[in-house]
Amino acid sequence: MDSYHSLAPLNAFLNGCATVLLLAGFIFIKNGMVRAHRACMIAAMGFSAVFLTSYLVYHYNVGNVRFSGEGWVRSLYFSILIPHVILAGVIVPLAIATIVFAFRGKFRRHRRIARWTWPLWMYVSVTGVIVYLMCYQLYTPIYSLPPTAVAQSASR
Repeated sequence: MDSYHSLAPLNAFLNGCATVLLLAGFIFIKNGMVRAHRACMIAAMGFSAVFLTSYLVYHYNVGNVRFSGEGWVRSLYFSILIPHVILAGVIVPLAIATIVFAFRGKFRRHRRIARWTWPLWMYVSVTGVIVYLMCYQLYTPIYSLPPTAVAQSASR
C-alpha cells in the first residue's frame, strides 16, 4: 500500500497541469490562435486521462480516504467535494464529445458544447487540487482498508 501513496500528489499535479492547459487553450482560442488552442486541449485531455488512470489505480490499492477536518471546515470540504465528484462523472463524456466534434470538423457543435464543457472541466480540475490540499496537506487523511487488503484478509 505504501508504494501507491505517491500517486495522490501525482494526481493533484496532473489536475494542476490540466487546469493550466485548459486556461491557456481558452486564452488561445479567444485570440484566434487555433493551433495553440488545439495543442493545449489535446494535452489537457491527455493529462486528464493519465490522471483518471492514476486515480483509479490509487483508490483500488489504497481504498477509501476520509477527511479528518472537523467543524465548519468539514462542511466547506464537502461543499467542494460533492459537486466535484458529480461533475467529474459528467465531464468525461462531455469532454470526449467536445473533442470528437472538433476532430470531425463540426466546429459549430464543438463551440456549442464547449461553452458547457470548459467551465465544468475547469471546476473539476481546480477543485481536484483543492480537495487534495485539504485532505492530504492541511489535514491528515484517514485510510480505510483497500479492497485488495479486504480480499486478502478474507482468504486467510
